[in-house]
Amino acid sequence: MKLATPRWWYFRDARIAPVSRALLTPVSWIWAAVTARRIARGQPYDPGVPVICVGNLTLGGTGKTPVVREIARRLGGAVLSRGYGGSLAGLVRVDPARHTAAEVGDEPLMLAQDLAVWVCRDRAAGAQAAAAGGAKLIVMDDGHQNPDVAKTLSLVVVDGETRDDEWPFGDGRVFPAGPMREPLKVGLARADAAVILLPADVEAPDPELLAALASVPVLVARLTPAAPPPSGPQLGFAGVGKPWKVERTLRAAGCELADFWPFPDHRAYDEPTLRRIAERAALFDAGLVTTEKDWARLPAAWRDRVTPWPVRAVFEDDAALEAILAKASGPPAFDPGG
Repeated sequence: MKLATPRWWYFRDARIAPVSRALLTPVSWIWAAVTARRIARGQPYDPGVPVICVGNLTLGGTGKTPVVREIARRLGGAVLSRGYGGSLAGLVRVDPARHTAAEVGDEPLMLAQDLAVWVCRDRAAGAQAAAAGGAKLIVMDDGHQNPDVAKTLSLVVVDGETRDDEWPFGDGRVFPAGPMREPLKVGLARADAAVILLPADVEAPDPELLAALASVPVLVARLTPAAPPPSGPQLGFAGVGKPWKVERTLRAAGCELADFWPFPDHRAYDEPTLRRIAERAALFDAGLVTTEKDWARLPAAWRDRVTPWPVRAVFEDDAALEAILAKASGPPAFDPGG
């Protein structure tokens, strides 16, 4: 059973959920120490091709996967994923016509619609296979805290939404007392740049957030709809790290949401759950809309009944992005205007 992301993680005010924070803080010290030890003792494998890692400083909900997709699309690289949520632990080249999200994970299946994607729990073995399979460059989806593969370039994606006292790093505590995978300064010290991902309806990054990331170059990207939301009343649902952000983004794009149902990240949708969602939508004479990632987890029989709503990461400064990527990939081969 997957648990929903605690929303109190993302509030800076430590007076919110004080008992939970206090009880979980000693466990967070252990988590941080184990992570630091694993990184320090790592012996990174060099696959012989550039590796661009797109990772997180926090647990989920940053918009990392759209950034992975955009960078791999620009550079023509293969994507390497751990395949979280999938049952196939060994080395797999994802085939959307043959594999399911239950086998390879929802994000790899989604990315494999237009990219070469390899899934392997052993990151080094996955990188080796991707290079042997002809990849000239690897984009590693997640893995900033994984020391098993030598990284040519490390990017960390940061949620740029800071409204209502929500802060991407919470009050700075490490999991499970907060959303951090490791302390902020420690994680930034291994990063070559940070990508602040802004919702379409946020005008500019919070100056305080920019200051918190001042030790690394900062790129700004926007989570932008790749298509308009479906017309007419809709019941939206999403099982992602921060489902409330999906609701906000749909409304900002003009979707006529009659209701919205949040679910835990990577939630597997069974028939009874989907029937309840459909019955609720019928009360409003509404259609069903969800994210591409959630749509990948739907049973085949339900895919024609639900509209997947695609979003893309669009970088505000292409020249700055290309300059950073060139450190790993050589001169840019992507023409933003072409």
